[in-house]
Amino acid sequence: MSFAPVIDALGIPPSALVEQRVPKKLLLEHGASTAADKRQIQDGIEEIVWVAALKPTNIGVPAFEDAVRQYLEIAVLVVELRAAAKPTRLIELIHRAIPYPLVLATRQSGSVSLSLAHKRWSQGETGKVVIEEVRQVSVAPVTPSAEERAFLASLAVSRLPSGNLFVLYDGLLARLAALEASRITGTFAQPNTAEDASALREGLDRHTRLQRDLDMLRARTAKEKQINRRVELNLEIQRLEIKLKEVIPNL
Repeated sequence: MSFAPVIDALGIPPSALVEQRVPKKLLLEHGASTAADKRQIQDGIEEIVWVAALKPTNIGVPAFEDAVRQYLEIAVLVVELRAAAKPTRLIELIHRAIPYPLVLATRQSGSVSLSLAHKRWSQGETGKVVIEEVRQVSVAPVTPSAEERAFLASLAVSRLPSGNLFVLYDGLLARLAALEASRITGTFAQPNTAEDASALREGLDRHTRLQRDLDMLRARTAKEKQINRRVELNLEIQRLEIKLKEVIPNL
C-alpha cells in the first residue's frame, strides 16, 4: 500500500513540493518531553519525509494571524511506522514537534491514516505552540470504499476554502470529520460552512462519548449477577441507545 493515492488526492502544486527526509532527532528534540516518548520515537518510526510546504506564494492562499494562532504555512508529512509502534501517541508527538499546522499521513503494517490538529499559541509559555485535538481517520487508498473515494476526491487544495491558511486547514479538518460521520451514517457529506463543520465535530464527539458509555454499560451488565441490578443497567442502556439515535441525524 502506498502513500501516493492520499498525497495525490491533495493535488499539491509542484512549486510546493519539498520531498526531504526529516531526521528523527528533530522529533526527539521538540516533540518528546519524557524518556518513554523518546523511546517511542526512536523505536517506532522508520522514516519521515517532508512532502510539501503549502504557502501563500505557491498556492495563492493568504497567511493567517491573530491573537490565538499564526498560520504562515501548512506542512505535509508522511511517516512510516514500524509494526510494534503505538500509532496514537506517536501521531500526537509528531503533531506536537512540528511548529506549523500539519497534514500527516502515517502508514503501519499496510494501514494508512490521515491526521490533522489545529495549533495555537501557548497561554503559559510565550512563543510556544501547542496542539488542539488531533483528528484522525484511516483510509484504504488502494481499495477505498465509496465514502473514502468521495473523501479523497474532496481533498484537492484547489477545491478547499481559500480565504486564508487557517480556513483552508479547517476545511481539511471538516472533510476528516465528514469521513468519520460517513462510517456511522453510510453517506459522505462535507459541511457547507464553518458552523456546520463545528456542529459536526461536536456531534461526532458526543456520539463517541455515548458509544463508549454504552460499551462500558454492556460489559458491566454481562458481569452483573444480581437480577435487579441487571434490570437497572438494561434500562440505562436503553436510555443511552435512544440518545445515540438522536445524535445520528445531525451527523
